[in-house]
Amino acid sequence: ELYFLIVHFLSSGPCKEAAKVLREEVDKYHVLPKRYDWQGNEHDQNYDHMLRQNSHIKSHHIFQLCKRLKNLISKQPCSPNVRIETLLGRDQFSLLNDKTSGVAAKLPPVRDESLSYNGCKPFIPNYHTTVQCQSTTSSFVARQLCGISKTRSTELITTNRFHKHCRILGHLAASYCLLFDRIGNCIITGADDGLVKIWSRTSGRLLSTLRGHQAEITDISINQENNLIASSSCDKIIRVWNLKTTEPVAVLLSHSSTITSLQITIIIFHRYLCSTSVDGSICFWKWDPDTLKFSKNPFRFYERSRPSNKMLCSSFSSGGTFLVTGSTDNLIRVYQTHPPPPDKIAELEGHTDRVDSIQHCHCGERFISGSRDGTARIWEYKRSEWHSITLNMSTRLQCNSSEEIGRVHKLKVTMVAWTLDDRNVITAVNDRSLKIWNSYTGSLLQILNGHADEVYVLEAHPTNPYLFLSAGHDGKITLWNLRNGNEIVSFTNPIEGQGPGAIFDCKFASDGLTFAASDSFGHLSIFGTDCSNEYKRLPEQMFFHTDYHPLRRDQNEYVIDEQSQQPPHLMPPPVLVNADGMPYARSYQSLVPGREKHSNCDVRQIIDAMSVTDENGRNRVVAGRNRNRNVGRSGQDEANSPPVVDNQLSVNFIQQDQVNDDDTNIRTNNVVDERYRRVLIENDEESRDDPANNSNPETRDESLLSPDWCRRVIMCDVKPAEAK
Repeated sequence: ELYFLIVHFLSSGPCKEAAKVLREEVDKYHVLPKRYDWQGNEHDQNYDHMLRQNSHIKSHHIFQLCKRLKNLISKQPCSPNVRIETLLGRDQFSLLNDKTSGVAAKLPPVRDESLSYNGCKPFIPNYHTTVQCQSTTSSFVARQLCGISKTRSTELITTNRFHKHCRILGHLAASYCLLFDRIGNCIITGADDGLVKIWSRTSGRLLSTLRGHQAEITDISINQENNLIASSSCDKIIRVWNLKTTEPVAVLLSHSSTITSLQITIIIFHRYLCSTSVDGSICFWKWDPDTLKFSKNPFRFYERSRPSNKMLCSSFSSGGTFLVTGSTDNLIRVYQTHPPPPDKIAELEGHTDRVDSIQHCHCGERFISGSRDGTARIWEYKRSEWHSITLNMSTRLQCNSSEEIGRVHKLKVTMVAWTLDDRNVITAVNDRSLKIWNSYTGSLLQILNGHADEVYVLEAHPTNPYLFLSAGHDGKITLWNLRNGNEIVSFTNPIEGQGPGAIFDCKFASDGLTFAASDSFGHLSIFGTDCSNEYKRLPEQMFFHTDYHPLRRDQNEYVIDEQSQQPPHLMPPPVLVNADGMPYARSYQSLVPGREKHSNCDVRQIIDAMSVTDENGRNRVVAGRNRNRNVGRSGQDEANSPPVVDNQLSVNFIQQDQVNDDDTNIRTNNVVDERYRRVLIENDEESRDDPANNSNPETRDESLLSPDWCRRVIMCDVKPAEAK
């Protein structure tokens, strides 16, 4: 009967060809109801027979039936007190909803469902309405598929209980990039020393170091499935790693200059990694979420309205369909990624100076742009045209009209951001002030003053629309309350002998209970509301001894470690060292992933094997797993000091000759000095062969500990003829 009603409905509409084809197939496969004669024999019927027998059925019968069905089900006691506007609804919005349906219904895959709800409200009821709340199971499923509702204004935490957990030195240069993974378990940092590091949020441990870049890290991004991390650098290369295994997935080569921004779209059917560059180009790299393979030839747009044009910033819309970019030619460009291929759909004029900050709202298609011309603009597409609301940074509150405008001659917008509910926008100005604007009317609501230098970090709280965070070059991190414009809590970043350390990036975790910051000296600072006992056992400096080992590259820019001749992700667990390359005591080595079960092992067993060349040209192993393990141990507390293993071992730092590699010229001087630093644990094995020497450590051959002897130390994989 349903097939008959569908054909009858299509026959009277514009889809007559479709009705004709469907009618032929209905008659061919005999799917219409059977006819029975007076003897009870069954006979097939075609569409014409059914039409003659049911002449009372009008062509719009199925449409009227659906309307009547919606009204009938909405009046049932078990249906929710909501207005059903679609036949395709789910759960409490479904026409098939009854007491047994709901969560028990088959749900689509978590990945696609979470993406389809990105930026929208989860299907849990609003707490401010009279709708009856769902069951606990349904609420948990909604949270798992869609995340926590971004529109809830309920304060789940006491924000003034934020405190500093730890501050760790993990880079030898400034760290401009910081990001939490999608579930908030890991913190990823990128710095000017060319390293990308992964840290544990809950314990502060250094989990992994991603090596391969030859210059400063400019941006990092994570995909929606939380299994890929992409990083861009001044070396013109984009590297993509597997977040779980740290295996390199792709090396993307297309730009001819520094890459300025990196974004990964979250659209379901067509996935793109987008990058902008100083060369004036923007690239869309298509990739497959199942095979994790990236196309080698991206969709590329050259935006050279003038020879010196540079692409500076970019931002995807909440659904991943639109991308907006800012550049030095004062234009804003809008690209559409769906339907494929990507295409430029608009160029927006309005600013009179470079556009260096841009951000889409959390839900919807509006975006805000900030410029050095002293204005910010909120853009929206309405009635087939782009409209903008201008926010002039020279605007003052009426109650404070007699105050000075600022402390600078020309006002510039340094950063822009949206609040969680998209009702307000925040702009940071180079006069050290923060201005809060109504995003719909453009009226100035508040002016916040509390920073002593320019602010370049604005971050909205992920669960509370009345909270946001600001940080700047004065080393101050402030959490603000938008209800009254007061500071809730603030932190400073003092550096001994240097004054305050400028904060370059700061992000909230997805639950809003933790945030992390990176500064100009390479520190990672973690703040939160929970207990900080896990962080107390961490040393203040955390490096792996392989962080600055030289690498060898093939023609596709994939790398292997020069010493071990292995890809970095396949190397054995490294040694935890400080900034000078000195290994920590064995109690700290259990912090290294892969060494959790070896906390009682000797430090000498986990330091890389090394060989020396004596005056006779003989190579001998002086550190490593081949060493004699039956050596007396020192009575010092190794947990509080670097390892002093025994009288027959001493720690020295060997400064190797600088490698003639042009790629190292772009690193900072500190990185060059530290990159070739090695740790040597010396031992005279010949003296240990003599029992008299073992009983009296003072009879050792002290010539083996001289600086001249130390300079002859080489790694085990270097041939004797190559030793210089």
